[in-house]
Amino acid sequence: MAERPTLAPEKVSEAVKSQVASFHRAIVDEVAAAVGRDHVVVVGMAQNPVVKKARQLLDQEGVKYTYLEYGSYLSKWKERLALKLWAGFPTFPMVFIDGVLEGGHSELVKLREQGKLKKQP
Repeated sequence: MAERPTLAPEKVSEAVKSQVASFHRAIVDEVAAAVGRDHVVVVGMAQNPVVKKARQLLDQEGVKYTYLEYGSYLSKWKERLALKLWAGFPTFPMVFIDGVLEGGHSELVKLREQGKLKKQP
């Protein structure tokens, strides 16, 4: 599997590293805690139809999940940017299963087709 290109750590100043590490850190920590604790976590935003479709798919499959919502198209974009920087994933929803970022709605559809979405007791 190909790794996404990132700037080499030695090419990033300490001031920038510090700024990125603290950029909306409370929200990043909140999501990281949920991902570490809960079987399925969906991170989304209001008014996004793809987020709604992903949640509906999980509901239809009987999969319990934790939903974390950060703003809408007009609010909290910086908080969502911090999550994108942290996860390395460009869109919402972000769906985590057993601590692994699986992707968004289209990846959930593939998991359902493969029989990999399981109801939780």
